Amino acid sequence: MTRLLQSTILVVMTALAGAVAAADIGQIKVARGAVNVERAGTTLQATVGMRLQTADTLRTGADGSVGITMNDDSLLSAGPNSVLVLERYALDPATSEGRFDTALNKGTLVVVSGRIAKQAPDAMTVRTPTAILGARGTEFAVSVGE
Repeated sequence: MTRLLQSTILVVMTALAGAVAAADIGQIKVARGAVNVERAGTTLQATVGMRLQTADTLRTGADGSVGITMNDDSLLSAGPNSVLVLERYALDPATSEGRFDTALNKGTLVVVSGRIAKQAPDAMTVRTPTAILGARGTEFAVSVGE
């Protein structure tokens, strides 16, 4: 095999592996009651073990709650009648540097920040309709009404 062909194959394989790794940013660890994931115009029933992607919107019903573990070990827990958008997520697993931005449009959310916020306190935010909260390597809870 020529060096050019070997190099081309290596580049393609690396790009594909990066695309797959970049797509999965966390997973659902707990799903109770009505919980859905909206992804690219499709609504999926949330299940334990379901992998999440950037731009996913999680919606819980009146009896719903969901627990999520992100790839940087951040923990998110949304309560009933919540709408949570995973807006932006980037993580370098070697250095724990990255960015994690979410939006809580409605409902309740408890957050325990992971490696991204511990590495750079300004690198994780939760946006609500009236405020932007910085995680700062902490734990916090937020509630957004109608």
